[in-house]
Amino acid sequence: MRPRHTAPALLLPLALLLAACGASPRGEGAGGTGSGTDGKGSLTLNVGDQKGGSEAVLRAAGELDDLPYKIKWSTFTSGPPLLEAINAGAVDVGGVGNTPPVFAAAANSKIKVIAGSHSRSDGEAILVKKDSPLKRPSHLKGKSIAVAQGSSAHYQLIAQLKKIGLTPKDVTLNYLQPADALAAFSRGKVDAWAVWDPYTSQALDQADARVLATGQGVVNGLSFQVAAPSALDDKKKSAALKDYTDRLRRAQNWVFKHPDAWAKAWSEETGLPRKVARDAVERTRGTAVAVAVDKAAIASEQQIVDTFAGLDLIPRKYDFGSFVDPRFNGGLPPSSTPPRTYGKAK
Repeated sequence: MRPRHTAPALLLPLALLLAACGASPRGEGAGGTGSGTDGKGSLTLNVGDQKGGSEAVLRAAGELDDLPYKIKWSTFTSGPPLLEAINAGAVDVGGVGNTPPVFAAAANSKIKVIAGSHSRSDGEAILVKKDSPLKRPSHLKGKSIAVAQGSSAHYQLIAQLKKIGLTPKDVTLNYLQPADALAAFSRGKVDAWAVWDPYTSQALDQADARVLATGQGVVNGLSFQVAAPSALDDKKKSAALKDYTDRLRRAQNWVFKHPDAWAKAWSEETGLPRKVARDAVERTRGTAVAVAVDKAAIASEQQIVDTFAGLDLIPRKYDFGSFVDPRFNGGLPPSSTPPRTYGKAK
């Protein structure tokens, strides 16, 4: 989606739909910045990525320096088209947030969740303008809220409303992708905006926003690596997938220990202002810890399935566990393992 009324300073980063993004217009598929090949050998792992995502963090952490197989990168605008490519067999694996797999599985896509990470959810937020009369979530009743339909922010908003005894019928939902949501928010066309990092950090820094509520303690903070069953059934590709997820885990450890270096690399990759990137690292990105996709994670995702099915936002209710392959769980801590923290979020 091409931003129409976005402030110039926010235009580039807010056009980038990063890993937590949910439903959006169909993306470009492969191509664009980040597409290319790393490594050597006869085996090629086709990896779907998003701008400033897995490739950027692996490269910054030095985890692409000694690949014994090739990685062919394909860049997507968001999670849903990436999962469509996995379903079609064009991509072997890719990283997404906690909600796109719920929608893909509801459509019986050929996907398997193979790895997870647990982050703080301070970056999952409901924002209002600094001078807004809204002071607490209960004040949202009867108000208009911008949110990307089917995104992690959509679920966070529904969960926040449920926590205070409200339903989506008690508010007016404006289904907008981040660039258009920013335009509506900036012009006062909506009372609030439910969104995720790095948009949260950028709006706080540049769009005169303040936090009304965060997803901390409300949403599960999980994100996933999702693979094609055909890749998992191939012995050599399965071994490469195990190595790839191990590299992602080590790279995430590097991010936590080197937040400034990662913020610099992330800023250069995406066009995010350095301060915004650093704030998003502290709120969300740097706090992630690799965890097992265990029974607790499955149960937490099942709550999302049941919620969206109950609101008729997905076509059916189903068992999320049937779309999980736990073969790479060995040695990983449980999904309930607390995320890292840099101290009190800004």
